[in-house]
Amino acid sequence: MPLNLTYNTRPIPNRIFSIICIVLFFLLTSQPSFSQYSSKDSLSFVISKHRKKAKNLHSDTTYINTLIRLGGTLRFVKTDSLLSLSEEALALSKKGNYPLGISRAMNNIGDHFSDNGNTVRAITYYREALSLADSLKNIKLSTALLNDLATEYSYTGNYAKALESYLLAIDKASDISDNKMLSILNENIANLYAAQKEFEQALDFYKIVKQLNKDIGDEIFSAETMGNIASIHADMGNFDYAMYNVNQSIVIFEKKEIYDWLAYVYGVKGEIYLKQNKFKWALYWFDQSNILHENLQDERGKIDLLKGMAKAHLGLENYTVANTYALEGFEVSKKIKSLEGQMNCAEVLYELNKNKQDFERALGYHETFQKISDSLSRDENKRSLTLLKTKLNYDQQKKELIAKNEKTLAKQRNYITASIIILLILLGTTIPLYFNQKKQKKLNKLLKSKTEILKDREKELNEINKTKDKLFSIIGHDLRGPIGALQGILKLFSNGDLAKDDFIGFVPKLKTDVDHILFTLNNLLSWGHAQMNGTVTRPKINSIHKLIERNIQFLSELAAVKSIKIINQVTENAMGYFDENHIDIVIRNLISNAIKFTPENGLITIEAEENKAVWNIRVRDTGIGMDNDVMQKIFSDNSNITTYGTNNEKGTGLGLSLCKEMVLKNKGEIWVESLPKKGSTFYFTIPRVVKKYKKAS
Repeated sequence: MPLNLTYNTRPIPNRIFSIICIVLFFLLTSQPSFSQYSSKDSLSFVISKHRKKAKNLHSDTTYINTLIRLGGTLRFVKTDSLLSLSEEALALSKKGNYPLGISRAMNNIGDHFSDNGNTVRAITYYREALSLADSLKNIKLSTALLNDLATEYSYTGNYAKALESYLLAIDKASDISDNKMLSILNENIANLYAAQKEFEQALDFYKIVKQLNKDIGDEIFSAETMGNIASIHADMGNFDYAMYNVNQSIVIFEKKEIYDWLAYVYGVKGEIYLKQNKFKWALYWFDQSNILHENLQDERGKIDLLKGMAKAHLGLENYTVANTYALEGFEVSKKIKSLEGQMNCAEVLYELNKNKQDFERALGYHETFQKISDSLSRDENKRSLTLLKTKLNYDQQKKELIAKNEKTLAKQRNYITASIIILLILLGTTIPLYFNQKKQKKLNKLLKSKTEILKDREKELNEINKTKDKLFSIIGHDLRGPIGALQGILKLFSNGDLAKDDFIGFVPKLKTDVDHILFTLNNLLSWGHAQMNGTVTRPKINSIHKLIERNIQFLSELAAVKSIKIINQVTENAMGYFDENHIDIVIRNLISNAIKFTPENGLITIEAEENKAVWNIRVRDTGIGMDNDVMQKIFSDNSNITTYGTNNEKGTGLGLSLCKEMVLKNKGEIWVESLPKKGSTFYFTIPRVVKKYKKAS
């Protein structure tokens, strides 16, 4: 598992797109004059513009920073441009005495040498950049440089020094509560242990990373971690765990279109199949990764991919193709001085040539493999112990420093005690004043408390008035109309002004009006009771499928009028923990709304998806949809939107407010996604019944 962590990136693989996004972020926030630019081409334009206008470029920090940022965007696209731009920025920063520019330019140059396998020069530049960042007290930059330096040490096999630098960086990141950097650093330490096949210690660090990612709340960060954890479980032979984690990460990277990480996790999935001798499946995922790698320049990441493709073709007895990939991987490993890559590719080449009965070449590759393997294995146990010893030494140094600080604090406490005695003497002369102030504060507090009570009562009164106004509005506009129409028709019939046949012709319309009145009255009574008396929630285990079926049957006639098909795709074993009456109101209103706003021959689909401890229920229609302005208002407590359906069905604007209140009472959430003329999907969640099993003794 390679380590490749640069400023503001994550481990494995290189984050090209993240770097570009970071550059654009700085342009949009730190440099307002650059807000019109959004790409490396725009950065080049800015540089060209400054070169034409500025006479003393060494004093133009904006120009220097732009050079550094443009170099960063080109790191994995045109590495020579990264070097030339950074060297120009370094020369100007030195001439203009701009230490921050010097440090950042050296960081970029170190990245260039790191990517090209020149670890000695990379470490030299990282160290100088770190020294400057420390002198400037720029903790964020120092932390990132320590991380880069540690990663470079790991490439040389100096794991003890790498771990020491990672731990020092963790201390710095903790001081500024940089959880993202803490997640990155702990993940790199985990990968360091995984490289030594100390998987249990690696997973211990990943527990820390998972908690940090949970606090950060960034699903991309979590997906990156799951991709690396999948690789570790694959090495451990835990293929089910590995496949679960890699599939989770693939879903997120595909959704977010993060292609560099997608290339990596595709490769991990191929490796999982390869370790199970499922060569065709392995090759499928390696090919997917290889397609993405065509647009990336990540040679370290591609070594494992080439080795994997070679082994897959070897397993399928495609010896010629396998040989091509293995040789390419071997040459790339030699180019960037990756001993582990050379060893792995040499092993594959040995197997290939042995199968082709080219024993002379097979022997040559076997000797190469054995030589590198012996070199690594001689130090393996020593390095493993060194990792642990380094951490223990580091912890011991921290304890000694804490003990020293405790002694200093003890002296300070003595001084404080003496000061307190003097202060008590002074307090003895000011006690009467103190009690007077205390009494005054008590009176002020009482006055403030009564003022708050008055404000609360005023607010409560306003809410009651709003409830009253809303009730009268609904009764006046939404109940009086249909009831008045019904009264008029009955009066005409009773007076003999309307023939019996004509009256029968009005019956369907009367039934629709009565159904509307009943539906509105039920909503009105539920809402009014909730507003005036509060809603008492009595949750218990209920079948979601049966509840939906009951409401579909209840509204089937209304749907049949418009030839709308309603499909219940919720499984019969979907059980939730909720108040049946509350969720019955929610489902009934959402289906009714869907019928109302769906034209004839439309389709309404109800689905349920398990999501951790809740059911995520969706009511999807093919109706007229709504724009963002309407979506933002429909769940508002202060809104009373009355709309008309596709057949001029009228609503009270009360149903969705009631749905929101009922869902919240049952510890759920409710929201909507919609596009005009494309239909709407209403979502709400309710607690899921989770079966618990007792462990066998």
